[in-house]
Amino acid sequence: MGAESEQSGTGMTAKDRFEQWREALARTRDCETTSAHADNFTGQVRRSELGPVALLGTSFPSARFRRTERMVRSSDGPELYHLTFLTAGCHALRRGRDQAEKFRPGDLAVIDSSQPYDVRVYGVGSGEARVEGVGIDLPVSLLPMPPRQLRDLLGRRLSGREGSGALLAEFMLGLDRQAAALRPTEAARLGTVLVDLVAAWLAQELDAATVLSPEARRRALVENVRAFIRHNLHDPALTPITVAAAHHISVSYLHRLFTQELQGETVAAWIRGQRLKKARRDLADPALHAVPVHVIAARCGIPRAPEFSRAFKSAYGLTPREHRLLACAEPIGR
Repeated sequence: MGAESEQSGTGMTAKDRFEQWREALARTRDCETTSAHADNFTGQVRRSELGPVALLGTSFPSARFRRTERMVRSSDGPELYHLTFLTAGCHALRRGRDQAEKFRPGDLAVIDSSQPYDVRVYGVGSGEARVEGVGIDLPVSLLPMPPRQLRDLLGRRLSGREGSGALLAEFMLGLDRQAAALRPTEAARLGTVLVDLVAAWLAQELDAATVLSPEARRRALVENVRAFIRHNLHDPALTPITVAAAHHISVSYLHRLFTQELQGETVAAWIRGQRLKKARRDLADPALHAVPVHVIAARCGIPRAPEFSRAFKSAYGLTPREHRLLACAEPIGR
Protein backbone atom coordinates (compact mmCIF):
# COMPACT_ATOMS: atom_id res chain seq x y z
CA MET A 1 0.00 0.00 0.00
CA GLY A 2 2.96 2.35 0.50
CA ALA A 3 2.62 2.72 4.28
CA GLU A 4 5.79 4.30 5.64
CA SER A 5 6.99 5.25 9.10
CA GLU A 6 9.67 7.82 9.82
CA GLN A 7 10.72 8.20 13.44
CA SER A 8 13.71 9.08 15.56
CA GLY A 9 16.48 6.54 15.31
CA THR A 10 19.60 5.77 17.34
CA GLY A 11 21.93 6.02 14.34
CA MET A 12 21.03 9.62 13.47
CA THR A 13 21.76 13.01 14.96
CA ALA A 14 18.83 15.03 16.27
CA LYS A 15 19.11 17.47 13.35
CA ASP A 16 19.10 14.57 10.87
CA ARG A 17 15.99 13.17 12.54
CA PHE A 18 14.29 16.55 12.22
CA GLU A 19 15.23 16.81 8.52
CA GLN A 20 13.93 13.30 7.83
CA TRP A 21 10.63 14.09 9.58
CA ARG A 22 10.30 17.43 7.78
CA GLU A 23 10.95 15.86 4.37
CA ALA A 24 8.30 13.17 4.95
CA LEU A 25 5.68 15.83 5.69
CA ALA A 26 6.77 18.07 2.81
CA ARG A 27 5.85 15.49 0.18
CA THR A 28 2.28 16.82 0.23
CA ARG A 29 2.52 19.70 2.73
CA ASP A 30 5.00 22.02 1.04
CA CYS A 31 5.86 24.67 3.62
CA GLU A 32 8.69 26.03 5.77
CA THR A 33 8.92 23.81 8.85
CA THR A 34 10.89 24.89 11.91
CA SER A 35 11.09 23.75 15.52
CA ALA A 36 12.72 25.08 18.67
CA HIS A 37 13.48 21.40 19.40
CA ALA A 38 15.46 20.74 16.21
CA ASP A 39 18.67 20.21 18.21
CA ASN A 40 17.13 17.43 20.32
CA PHE A 41 14.28 16.38 18.05
CA THR A 42 12.21 13.23 18.54
CA GLY A 43 9.30 12.91 16.18
CA GLN A 44 7.36 10.37 14.20
CA VAL A 45 5.30 10.45 11.02
CA ARG A 46 3.36 7.53 9.55
CA ARG A 47 2.49 8.11 5.91
CA SER A 48 0.08 5.89 3.96
CA GLU A 49 -1.16 6.14 0.38
CA LEU A 50 -4.89 5.46 -0.01
CA GLY A 51 -5.21 5.82 -3.74
CA PRO A 52 -4.88 9.57 -4.43
CA VAL A 53 -5.29 10.41 -0.72
CA ALA A 54 -2.32 10.65 1.66
CA LEU A 55 -2.90 9.74 5.31
CA LEU A 56 -0.50 11.16 7.90
CA GLY A 57 -0.25 10.19 11.56
CA THR A 58 2.29 12.15 13.55
CA SER A 59 3.70 12.89 16.99
CA PHE A 60 6.28 15.61 17.66
CA PRO A 61 7.28 18.47 19.98
CA SER A 62 6.34 22.06 19.21
CA ALA A 63 6.81 23.21 15.60
CA ARG A 64 5.85 25.90 13.11
CA PHE A 65 4.57 25.38 9.55
CA ARG A 66 4.58 28.39 7.23
CA ARG A 67 3.46 28.53 3.59
CA THR A 68 4.35 31.83 1.98
CA GLU A 69 2.82 33.69 -0.94
CA ARG A 70 5.98 32.92 -2.92
CA MET A 71 5.51 29.19 -2.30
CA VAL A 72 1.88 29.42 -3.41
CA ARG A 73 2.81 31.24 -6.63
CA SER A 74 5.63 28.85 -7.51
CA SER A 75 3.69 25.65 -6.82
CA ASP A 76 3.16 23.50 -9.90
CA GLY A 77 1.40 20.55 -8.24
CA PRO A 78 -2.34 19.93 -7.89
CA GLU A 79 -4.25 22.10 -5.44
CA LEU A 80 -4.76 20.20 -2.19
CA TYR A 81 -6.95 20.30 0.88
CA HIS A 82 -5.15 19.58 4.15
CA LEU A 83 -7.46 18.16 6.84
CA THR A 84 -6.11 17.75 10.38
CA PHE A 85 -7.64 16.14 13.47
CA LEU A 86 -5.79 17.09 16.65
CA THR A 87 -5.63 14.52 19.49
CA ALA A 88 -3.04 16.21 21.74
CA GLY A 89 -1.58 19.70 21.99
CA CYS A 90 -2.77 23.02 20.58
CA HIS A 91 -2.77 24.52 17.11
CA ALA A 92 -2.79 28.25 16.29
CA LEU A 93 -3.52 29.21 12.68
CA ARG A 94 -3.14 32.44 10.80
CA ARG A 95 -4.43 32.29 7.23
CA GLY A 96 -4.39 35.01 4.66
CA ARG A 97 -4.24 38.54 5.99
CA ASP A 98 -6.75 38.57 8.81
CA GLN A 99 -7.97 35.06 9.70
CA ALA A 100 -6.80 33.68 13.06
CA GLU A 101 -8.08 30.59 14.87
CA LYS A 102 -7.02 28.31 17.72
CA PHE A 103 -7.63 24.56 17.80
CA ARG A 104 -7.64 22.05 20.66
CA PRO A 105 -7.88 18.24 20.86
CA GLY A 106 -11.09 17.06 19.23
CA ASP A 107 -11.11 19.86 16.65
CA LEU A 108 -10.97 19.42 12.88
CA ALA A 109 -9.32 21.96 10.61
CA VAL A 110 -9.26 22.27 6.81
CA ILE A 111 -6.94 24.54 4.86
CA ASP A 112 -5.96 24.60 1.20
CA SER A 113 -2.63 24.91 -0.58
CA SER A 114 -3.78 27.93 -2.63
CA GLN A 115 -3.56 30.36 0.31
CA PRO A 116 -0.61 31.34 2.54
CA TYR A 117 -0.80 30.15 6.13
CA ASP A 118 1.18 30.19 9.35
CA VAL A 119 0.50 27.33 11.78
CA ARG A 120 2.10 27.04 15.21
CA VAL A 121 1.54 23.79 17.11
CA TYR A 122 2.72 23.13 20.62
CA GLY A 123 2.34 20.56 23.36
CA VAL A 124 0.51 21.33 26.57
CA GLY A 125 1.23 20.10 30.09
CA SER A 126 4.20 19.14 32.21
CA GLY A 127 7.00 16.80 31.18
CA GLU A 128 7.64 16.10 27.51
CA ALA A 129 4.58 17.83 26.05
CA ARG A 130 3.88 16.69 22.50
CA VAL A 131 1.56 17.36 19.64
CA GLU A 132 -0.29 14.38 18.18
CA GLY A 133 -2.82 14.02 15.43
CA VAL A 134 -3.83 12.51 12.13
CA GLY A 135 -4.40 14.25 8.84
CA ILE A 136 -5.17 13.70 5.20
CA ASP A 137 -4.08 15.48 2.04
CA LEU A 138 -6.39 15.14 -0.95
CA PRO A 139 -6.71 16.85 -4.33
CA VAL A 140 -9.35 19.57 -4.41
CA SER A 141 -10.76 17.96 -7.56
CA LEU A 142 -11.89 14.84 -5.64
CA LEU A 143 -14.64 16.66 -3.74
CA PRO A 144 -18.03 17.20 -5.42
CA MET A 145 -18.43 20.78 -4.23
CA PRO A 146 -16.57 23.67 -5.93
CA PRO A 147 -13.83 25.41 -3.89
CA ARG A 148 -15.81 28.66 -3.70
CA GLN A 149 -18.52 26.81 -1.78
CA LEU A 150 -16.06 25.77 0.94
CA ARG A 151 -14.38 29.16 1.26
CA ASP A 152 -16.11 30.06 4.54
CA LEU A 153 -15.20 26.71 6.16
CA LEU A 154 -11.47 26.85 5.47
CA GLY A 155 -9.39 27.67 8.53
CA ARG A 156 -12.38 27.52 10.87
CA ARG A 157 -12.50 25.52 14.08
CA LEU A 158 -14.84 22.58 13.34
CA SER A 159 -15.86 19.83 15.73
CA GLY A 160 -14.76 16.22 15.49
CA ARG A 161 -16.66 15.25 18.65
CA GLU A 162 -20.16 14.50 17.36
CA GLY A 163 -22.13 13.62 14.28
CA SER A 164 -20.42 13.14 10.94
CA GLY A 165 -17.34 14.98 12.23
CA ALA A 166 -16.85 12.34 14.94
CA LEU A 167 -17.39 9.54 12.45
CA LEU A 168 -14.80 11.05 10.12
CA ALA A 169 -12.29 11.52 12.95
CA GLU A 170 -12.73 7.94 14.19
CA PHE A 171 -12.37 6.60 10.65
CA MET A 172 -9.10 8.51 10.18
CA LEU A 173 -7.73 7.23 13.49
CA GLY A 174 -8.74 3.67 12.61
CA LEU A 175 -7.04 3.92 9.21
CA ASP A 176 -3.86 5.17 10.87
CA ARG A 177 -3.88 2.21 13.29
CA GLN A 178 -4.53 -0.40 10.57
CA ALA A 179 -2.64 1.11 7.63
CA ALA A 180 0.28 -1.32 7.73
CA ALA A 181 -2.09 -4.31 7.49
CA LEU A 182 -4.05 -3.09 4.46
CA ARG A 183 -3.55 -4.56 1.00
CA PRO A 184 -3.24 -2.08 -1.91
CA THR A 185 -6.74 -2.79 -3.22
CA GLU A 186 -8.20 -2.35 0.28
CA ALA A 187 -6.29 0.90 0.73
CA ALA A 188 -7.61 2.35 -2.53
CA ARG A 189 -11.22 1.40 -1.68
CA LEU A 190 -10.92 2.88 1.80
CA GLY A 191 -9.48 6.03 0.27
CA THR A 192 -12.70 6.36 -1.75
CA VAL A 193 -14.78 5.86 1.41
CA LEU A 194 -12.66 8.46 3.20
CA VAL A 195 -13.25 11.05 0.46
CA ASP A 196 -17.00 10.34 0.64
CA LEU A 197 -16.97 10.84 4.42
CA VAL A 198 -15.08 14.11 4.05
CA ALA A 199 -17.62 15.26 1.45
CA ALA A 200 -20.57 14.23 3.64
CA TRP A 201 -19.09 16.02 6.66
CA LEU A 202 -18.38 19.20 4.70
CA ALA A 203 -21.84 19.11 3.16
CA GLN A 204 -23.34 18.81 6.62
CA GLU A 205 -21.25 21.76 7.79
CA LEU A 206 -22.52 23.69 4.79
CA ASP A 207 -26.05 22.39 5.32
CA ALA A 208 -25.99 21.52 1.64
CA ALA A 209 -26.14 17.76 1.29
CA THR A 210 -27.68 18.17 -2.15
CA VAL A 211 -24.21 18.89 -3.53
CA LEU A 212 -23.26 15.25 -2.98
CA SER A 213 -23.71 12.67 -5.69
CA PRO A 214 -26.16 9.84 -4.92
CA GLU A 215 -23.22 7.42 -4.81
CA ALA A 216 -21.34 9.52 -2.26
CA ARG A 217 -24.44 9.93 -0.06
CA ARG A 218 -25.09 6.18 -0.22
CA ARG A 219 -21.54 5.22 0.74
CA ALA A 220 -21.48 7.75 3.58
CA LEU A 221 -24.78 6.39 4.90
CA VAL A 222 -23.48 2.82 4.76
CA GLU A 223 -20.40 3.84 6.75
CA ASN A 224 -22.63 5.57 9.32
CA VAL A 225 -24.71 2.41 9.61
CA ARG A 226 -21.65 0.20 10.02
CA ALA A 227 -20.22 2.48 12.72
CA PHE A 228 -23.57 2.41 14.55
CA ILE A 229 -23.64 -1.39 14.42
CA ARG A 230 -20.08 -1.73 15.74
CA HIS A 231 -20.88 0.63 18.61
CA ASN A 232 -23.97 -1.36 19.61
CA LEU A 233 -22.86 -4.98 19.19
CA HIS A 234 -23.41 -5.55 22.92
CA ASP A 235 -27.17 -5.01 22.52
CA PRO A 236 -29.06 -8.26 21.78
CA ALA A 237 -31.91 -6.14 20.40
CA LEU A 238 -29.71 -4.82 17.60
CA THR A 239 -31.55 -5.91 14.44
CA PRO A 240 -32.09 -4.52 10.94
CA ILE A 241 -35.32 -2.95 12.23
CA THR A 242 -33.59 -1.02 15.03
CA VAL A 243 -30.71 -0.02 12.73
CA ALA A 244 -33.11 1.32 10.10
CA ALA A 245 -35.11 3.21 12.72
CA ALA A 246 -31.96 4.82 14.15
CA HIS A 247 -31.09 6.18 10.69
CA HIS A 248 -34.65 7.19 9.73
CA ILE A 249 -34.80 4.87 6.71
CA SER A 250 -36.96 1.89 5.86
CA VAL A 251 -35.78 -1.68 6.43
CA SER A 252 -36.13 -2.42 2.73
CA TYR A 253 -33.90 0.54 1.82
CA LEU A 254 -31.35 -0.55 4.43
CA HIS A 255 -31.21 -4.01 2.85
CA ARG A 256 -30.78 -2.48 -0.61
CA LEU A 257 -27.89 -0.35 0.65
CA PHE A 258 -26.07 -3.36 2.05
CA THR A 259 -26.57 -5.60 -0.95
CA GLN A 260 -25.26 -2.82 -3.24
CA GLU A 261 -22.25 -1.82 -1.14
CA LEU A 262 -21.26 -5.11 0.52
CA GLN A 263 -21.42 -7.60 -2.34
CA GLY A 264 -24.83 -8.97 -1.41
CA GLU A 265 -24.22 -9.52 2.33
CA THR A 266 -27.37 -8.97 4.37
CA VAL A 267 -27.58 -6.63 7.33
CA ALA A 268 -28.31 -9.47 9.75
CA ALA A 269 -25.36 -11.49 8.43
CA TRP A 270 -23.03 -8.51 8.82
CA ILE A 271 -24.19 -7.92 12.41
CA ARG A 272 -23.68 -11.60 13.22
CA GLY A 273 -20.25 -11.59 11.58
CA GLN A 274 -19.15 -8.51 13.52
CA ARG A 275 -20.33 -10.06 16.80
CA LEU A 276 -18.39 -13.25 16.10
CA LYS A 277 -15.25 -11.32 15.11
CA LYS A 278 -15.37 -9.31 18.33
CA ALA A 279 -15.90 -12.47 20.38
CA ARG A 280 -13.00 -14.15 18.57
CA ARG A 281 -10.68 -11.24 19.41
CA ASP A 282 -11.81 -11.11 23.03
CA LEU A 283 -11.38 -14.85 23.51
CA ALA A 284 -7.79 -14.58 22.31
CA ASP A 285 -7.02 -11.61 24.57
CA PRO A 286 -4.85 -12.71 27.53
CA ALA A 287 -6.27 -9.87 29.62
CA LEU A 288 -9.74 -11.46 29.32
CA HIS A 289 -8.65 -15.06 29.94
CA ALA A 290 -10.52 -15.23 33.27
CA VAL A 291 -13.80 -14.00 31.77
CA PRO A 292 -16.12 -16.95 31.09
CA VAL A 293 -16.95 -17.73 27.48
CA HIS A 294 -20.67 -17.13 27.97
CA VAL A 295 -19.98 -13.68 29.45
CA ILE A 296 -17.89 -12.70 26.42
CA ALA A 297 -20.66 -13.97 24.16
CA ALA A 298 -23.24 -11.91 26.04
CA ARG A 299 -21.03 -8.81 25.79
CA CYS A 300 -21.05 -9.33 22.03
CA GLY A 301 -24.85 -9.45 21.92
CA ILE A 302 -25.30 -13.26 21.87
CA PRO A 303 -26.73 -14.14 25.30
CA ARG A 304 -27.59 -17.79 24.53
CA ALA A 305 -24.48 -19.93 24.96
CA PRO A 306 -25.55 -22.89 22.72
CA GLU A 307 -26.42 -20.53 19.87
CA PHE A 308 -23.06 -18.78 20.26
CA SER A 309 -21.09 -22.07 20.25
CA ARG A 310 -22.84 -23.31 17.10
CA ALA A 311 -22.38 -20.04 15.22
CA PHE A 312 -18.72 -19.72 16.29
CA LYS A 313 -17.82 -23.26 15.21
CA SER A 314 -19.64 -22.82 11.92
CA ALA A 315 -17.67 -19.63 11.23
CA TYR A 316 -14.21 -20.68 12.43
CA GLY A 317 -14.15 -24.49 12.60
CA LEU A 318 -13.41 -24.49 16.34
CA THR A 319 -15.52 -24.17 19.45
CA PRO A 320 -15.01 -20.97 21.45
CA ARG A 321 -13.10 -22.89 24.14
CA GLU A 322 -10.85 -24.57 21.57
CA HIS A 323 -10.08 -21.21 20.00
CA ARG A 324 -9.21 -19.71 23.39
CA LEU A 325 -6.93 -22.62 24.31
CA LEU A 326 -5.17 -22.49 20.96
CA ALA A 327 -4.66 -18.72 21.18
CA CYS A 328 -3.29 -18.96 24.70
CA ALA A 329 -0.90 -21.75 23.68
CA GLU A 330 0.73 -19.69 20.92
CA PRO A 331 4.21 -18.32 21.77
CA ILE A 332 4.29 -14.65 22.68
CA GLY A 333 5.25 -12.47 19.73
CA ARG A 334 4.27 -15.06 17.16
